Amino acid sequence: MNEKILILDFGSQLTQLIGRRLRELNVYCEIFPYHHFPKPDKSVKGVILSGSPYSVTDKETPKVDLSGIKGHIPLLGVCFGAQYLAFHYGGAVHSSLSREYGRAMLEITEPGSPLFKNIPSPTTVWMSHKDSIHVLPSGAVKLASTPDVEYAAFRFEGEDTYAVQFHPEIYHSAHGTQIFENFARNICGCKGDWTPSSFIETTIAELQEKIGKEHVILALSGGVDSTVAAVLLHKAIGKQLHCIFVDTGLLRLNEFASVMRSYEELGLNFSGVDASGIFLSALRGITDPETKRKTIGRLFIEVFDREASRINNATWLAQGTIYPDVIESVSVHGHSSVIKSHHNVGGLPEHVRFKIVEPLRMLFKDEVRRIGLSLGIKKEFINRHPFPGPGLAIRLLGEITPEKLEILRQADDIFIDSLKKEGLYDSVWQAGAVLLPVKSVGVMGDERTYEYTVALRAVDSTDGMTADWVDLPYDFLRKVSNEIINKVNGVNRVVYDISSKPPATIEWE
Repeated sequence: MNEKILILDFGSQLTQLIGRRLRELNVYCEIFPYHHFPKPDKSVKGVILSGSPYSVTDKETPKVDLSGIKGHIPLLGVCFGAQYLAFHYGGAVHSSLSREYGRAMLEITEPGSPLFKNIPSPTTVWMSHKDSIHVLPSGAVKLASTPDVEYAAFRFEGEDTYAVQFHPEIYHSAHGTQIFENFARNICGCKGDWTPSSFIETTIAELQEKIGKEHVILALSGGVDSTVAAVLLHKAIGKQLHCIFVDTGLLRLNEFASVMRSYEELGLNFSGVDASGIFLSALRGITDPETKRKTIGRLFIEVFDREASRINNATWLAQGTIYPDVIESVSVHGHSSVIKSHHNVGGLPEHVRFKIVEPLRMLFKDEVRRIGLSLGIKKEFINRHPFPGPGLAIRLLGEITPEKLEILRQADDIFIDSLKKEGLYDSVWQAGAVLLPVKSVGVMGDERTYEYTVALRAVDSTDGMTADWVDLPYDFLRKVSNEIINKVNGVNRVVYDISSKPPATIEWE
């Protein structure tokens, strides 16, 4: 990678959005916890300090050594990052009982600043803070203000160090993307040449050098991520790649057979394995979501270890891990803040004899789709909704049984098929049915019923880091509800999930 920007994460829920804005500009970036960031080398063209739930005046506030960064390479502080730069270099930051949250009008007081090039004044920005900078450090110059914030943006004289009190990464900041473009290209000097074709070319060369003549096995899930990883590896090492598609017993209706046909069309070197009995037996009696995920992850590795013993010279295990998996599984402040474990990044037994290769590890979901299309994978496959690695196990709340799985498969198939028939499938980022571990009273004909509830979930997103529920037409939901209740034995109630991420997650478990 010739050039990149490092983002130091201080725990903000919005840090990933900073990365997304830069990637949208074809500028490569990486996110690191503030206390585990690498020493910048020549490839690092700039550094961004994220927001944080902490106050810079707290005793336990995050601290970072910027001695090798500030004044040496371009630096941008965002919200907490701005307050950090002000407070730790001689300025004053005061806490307030009233939190400033929402839109504000930014008046640019230094219109010639390269950070605000091509940005009108005033412009709308998004504020989210309770601390405010009251005194700038020595050598700092005000760049912009709002009616309530005197120092909404500032810079340090004689160096490329900038700070903004607001959040340009949020869409509500009208020219936020332009601010990041100004920082990345005008101040950091990034070329903005990180494209799907450049990623493919670089990654293939890296894979060939890393793997050499050794053999690789890959866990195919039937989803976009593992498929794109497989095609990328196939182009790099050909028949040295051995793909294994496992029927865990947790796939959608008829999915094993349909996906096998797709892999044949792609020309992949693969085999199908029916391990449904192993998975369902091991999951019997388990209700805790994290235990489900870790059990499934462990079994995946055990199955691959067994299958790999039949393949000579298999020394690598490839996975379709993507960036949101990595970010959500690594907490800035230890394991207590981890949202959930992902099958690709957690639970690997110590005895696994494979080296791990993850060609998509630094990509967001929409970037994986772009790479897939550039690799020549059919659009209808690339546009498939994301499906979780643990499969229906995390959409069936409570204990997993064959009977409950069949109920969920039938309901899910009706929902997905209806979306396609009504032309709604491509306008939804991810959809699926969830079987709840509760029964409720119903009436069918003249009889009283006591059966399960199915929740339908459909969200819109770009990368899975944030998501909003889709406002599906009432008539459509009515038809789907009626069809599920009439055709799926064991269900007498259907509900629609209208929660966003955050505060909820896309999957229920």
